[in-house]
Amino acid sequence: MEPLVAELKQKIEDTLCPFGFEVYPFQVAWYNELLPPAFHLPFPGPTLAFLVLSTPAMFDQALKPFLQSHYLQPLTDPVDQCVGYHLRRVTERFPELQMKVIADYEVHPNRRPKILAQTAAHVAGAAYYYQRRDVEEDPWGTKHIAGVCIHPRFGGWFAIRGVVLLPGITVPDLPHRKPPDCVPARADRITLLEGFNFHWRDWTYRDVVTPQERYSEEQKAYFSTPPAERLALLGLAQPSEEPSTLPEHSFPLLTKPQNPSRVRSWLSPSVSPPVSPVP
Repeated sequence: MEPLVAELKQKIEDTLCPFGFEVYPFQVAWYNELLPPAFHLPFPGPTLAFLVLSTPAMFDQALKPFLQSHYLQPLTDPVDQCVGYHLRRVTERFPELQMKVIADYEVHPNRRPKILAQTAAHVAGAAYYYQRRDVEEDPWGTKHIAGVCIHPRFGGWFAIRGVVLLPGITVPDLPHRKPPDCVPARADRITLLEGFNFHWRDWTYRDVVTPQERYSEEQKAYFSTPPAERLALLGLAQPSEEPSTLPEHSFPLLTKPQNPSRVRSWLSPSVSPPVSPVP
């Protein structure tokens, strides 16, 4: 890795990693080369960017402290607001770099995603983006099969949170780190994609590789709860209500299934866009 890239990566990691995030560098060109022009990032090809993902530790190390210290501000989506807070800390800590942050859930006025998170994760070498085209003679006929990223250490127990772009910093010689192919067998890829598309509520697709760490039970309860009910789960007021303090006890355990039409949780199409151009 180039010394400049290593230095910048270390600075971002020092800000984010203590809170359960990981950071991976990539060139904008690697991302743009795999996508139609409508999805391109509007920066020169050699522009340096960093993918940011959250690990299972983020729930305890970032989200809970964020809720404890920000309970007086209006909350609509606590996870997105927590991630946004930590990404802003990076830009505020290094204003001279004029960083641009794109969160995974951001969209253009026409609702087109500003970043295809799984493609970015793949080109950054963070997680392999398994898709239908990765299965020879697939068995699904006319069914739509969405792809899913798998992390070599966390399996499916992680989330892609966004990218940090550094306009004006170009790294034409940055080595292209390919993501580990941790699901090489055709049968296992079929099991993975069928689990993600048809049985995602049971969480089992995330264990396609043995993970070093999984979501805790309370974390699973939170992400299994419909987004509209999550503030109540945390004991917080809805945006139209007076805010309340966070209860001292830990989050209660619920077992309600997540509404698959919601698009901004870790199990939703924001993690694997159902109509995502392939990398």
